Amino acid sequence: MIGGVGYFAYSLFNGVGGLQGLLRGGVSQLDTPVNPEDSRKVVVTVQPGESAVQIGDDLAALGLIRSPLTFRTLVEARGVGSSIESGEYELSPSMTTGEIVTVLSRGAKRSGITITIPEGWRAEQSAQKVQELGIAQSDEVLGLVRGGAQSGMPLAEPLPAGATLEGYLFPQTYEVAKGASARTLVEMMAKQFDKEVTPQLRQQMISRGLTLHQAVTLASIVEREAAIPAEQPLIASVYLNRLRQDMPLQADPTVQFAVASADLAQALGFGYWKSDLSRDDLRLPSPYNTYVQHGLPPGPICSPGLAALEAVANPADTDYLYFVAKGDGSHVFAKNDAEHAANVERYRR
Repeated sequence: MIGGVGYFAYSLFNGVGGLQGLLRGGVSQLDTPVNPEDSRKVVVTVQPGESAVQIGDDLAALGLIRSPLTFRTLVEARGVGSSIESGEYELSPSMTTGEIVTVLSRGAKRSGITITIPEGWRAEQSAQKVQELGIAQSDEVLGLVRGGAQSGMPLAEPLPAGATLEGYLFPQTYEVAKGASARTLVEMMAKQFDKEVTPQLRQQMISRGLTLHQAVTLASIVEREAAIPAEQPLIASVYLNRLRQDMPLQADPTVQFAVASADLAQALGFGYWKSDLSRDDLRLPSPYNTYVQHGLPPGPICSPGLAALEAVANPADTDYLYFVAKGDGSHVFAKNDAEHAANVERYRR
């Protein structure tokens, strides 16, 4: 949706006879096609968050309307400023400004393919979905992800040496044009990451003693651990406390990530996240296994959502070092070994 033009219209029109005066006179005279003989179709893209002022200027620059002021006046008069959706519209220089406003107010033409990437998906899951929808081959997506900085994605901060784009494919619903490439979609997701992870949020991560890559890595673990969003700041506090005390994170999702590469997951039949980890799994020699390695793994294990990223930047203020799943999606937290042992006895029998 775009913002209305109420304040702009009020301040501008009050000094020149008011909105109704313009509607009775000048607007009706100016509302004529740029070229009544030119019926060619022009595809116009309204970007998310664009105001009526910006749209009017764009339409004038494309030669579709004579006057941005006329456009804004009609948008205000009809009260449709907040109902113009982002997306693609087919317009023509032979249309009047009023006809263009009508088309815009009816909603965008959905000619592309919609894909939703949920929070907590690893890159292989996203790539599989891209292929299922016929956008691109999964190998093309994974090639860009694994290429990291060499893929040339437009990230505001460079990736660390050897890092992939895992974790930087922001989970959201996207619409891509039919025939779009894997690069087009991955670039959209990377740009959305930079939009969501604001400079203020990045600064908050730094204040926790974390680089952006470390914060995204930790947020990806929080995303996989917290079934209940309200617990994300608590779980983030546990891991940050353990990092400060140089305790191993012992996060099951990191072991699940290590165990289940895309090919191995299909071969073993447990999907992308192995739910029941064995003792051998917990001893797996992998830099992603936080039971055998201290500190954070080399990089994210999935695409964390904004809430998980914010939880790492603004964790709960606790002394917790442990948590145990209660079996209903929630967790019980503990500050020391004795409390934790009691919780394990109670909830894991």
